[in-house]
Amino acid sequence: MTRVLLLGLDPETVDFSDPALPPGMTAEKVHAGIAVAQRQFAERGWEGDVGLIRPDETAGPAVERMLASKSYDCVVIGAGVRLPPRCLALFEVVINSIRKAAP
Repeated sequence: MTRVLLLGLDPETVDFSDPALPPGMTAEKVHAGIAVAQRQFAERGWEGDVGLIRPDETAGPAVERMLASKSYDCVVIGAGVRLPPRCLALFEVVINSIRKAAP
């Protein structure tokens, strides 16, 4: 079975007033989107795990721990980490942690 890790920011840590984020976005909408992604993974016959990280110095080690706990075929990095310009440094930390823990 294909195993996928979906990495994203813990919605409770996101500043939804950031103009780089879609207007009207809320933690509840993010949680709903995660639930949709998990259903889609299951419909495809994939095992999907969700890894929520904080936008601080714990992000890299948290990603490495998640990747050490299981073997994943794919790691998906959520838009909240990839897209907002203020998250560029965090995105780099996440990419480097993935490269280190799951080359």
